[in-house]
Amino acid sequence: MIPAALICPLCCFTSNGHCCKPIFLWLVCKGSEGLLLWLTELQLCFACPPGLYTAPDSCKRRCHERFNKRDPCHCNTKCEKYQNCCEDYYTYCSQEGFSHARDAITDEDLLSISEKLYKADHNRAQEADVTINLQHFASAGQTDDQVDRSSEPLYTHVNERLFSKPTYASFIKLLDNYHRQTGTGEKMTAQQQAEQDTFLREAMNTALMKELYGFLHQKGRYGSEEEFVADLKEMWFGLYSRGKGEGDSSGFEHIFSGEVKKGKVSGFHNWIRFYLLEKQGQVNYYSHNYDGPWTSYPDVLGLQFSWDGFYKEVGSAFIGCSPEFEFGLYTLCFIARPGKVCHLSLGGQKLGIQTYTWTKSTYGNGRKYIATAYVTSP
Repeated sequence: MIPAALICPLCCFTSNGHCCKPIFLWLVCKGSEGLLLWLTELQLCFACPPGLYTAPDSCKRRCHERFNKRDPCHCNTKCEKYQNCCEDYYTYCSQEGFSHARDAITDEDLLSISEKLYKADHNRAQEADVTINLQHFASAGQTDDQVDRSSEPLYTHVNERLFSKPTYASFIKLLDNYHRQTGTGEKMTAQQQAEQDTFLREAMNTALMKELYGFLHQKGRYGSEEEFVADLKEMWFGLYSRGKGEGDSSGFEHIFSGEVKKGKVSGFHNWIRFYLLEKQGQVNYYSHNYDGPWTSYPDVLGLQFSWDGFYKEVGSAFIGCSPEFEFGLYTLCFIARPGKVCHLSLGGQKLGIQTYTWTKSTYGNGRKYIATAYVTSP
């Protein structure tokens, strides 16, 4: 049996005792499985070439491997059913919701459609509508020290007539529908459900969201606008549990309204929410550590702030965009590049959007909720 083991020199073992291998090598080694596992227990594993070691808490190079009860998390297709996937399962093992090359959303597609969405944001703020006072630029060593280095508010002026536009008005009504503390269950009333429907309806009436739907329809993601809207409602507003409470969070709450978890601000990436709470004295602007290259709105800002005493070390946000613009871009990236950085172009300037998928529960036929989305470096 020893010679049989020698024909698969790449079949080595992780610290957890399972084989890290391509499928075809596993088939060759299968006949000597018992011997190889016995050798592993004696720590006599064959040496792996550099880079072939697989961490037991990651799915890197472990996609579709056989179940091993000693693993702390799993990367096979059943891990979604049993809710025991590794956190990076969707980064390394996801099929991104499609399987045919004709359906693929390429990097070039993303650059093109993001420019179209940028041009279609007719409800964005104009230069005179929003004035911000950046004040202190925080160095890398200052972002986590929780020192307020800006004596004035971030927003000097906002033309609140923007908020009478249908998407703004319906968006703002959603912001106070949540308990910010994770672990506190959310109970959506009929009125709050209706407010979600109103926002989605108003958003779909815009040229921007029609452009996005047309693109996703062309790529085979949705067969009708009705299907798209129904999925948006589940994807964004469906409840799941970040803490001990049942149904205490959603993608919309986390990203746009903001949450507090373990004494820190979590999510909270929306400029309108920030402005309204700053105006009420609930948000205190500390500093910024990034100012985007755009000379008109929407712009991008990285900032530090506190919310009723809870601190946000580094938060990123579009400034001056319409609600549908932010909602649409995050939706695009979540569908096209779930769990990854999505590379876009806005007015000729590159930026990235990082999305993460909620892995502990699903809706429909295994569809995923949005965990978070935010602007990052290109």
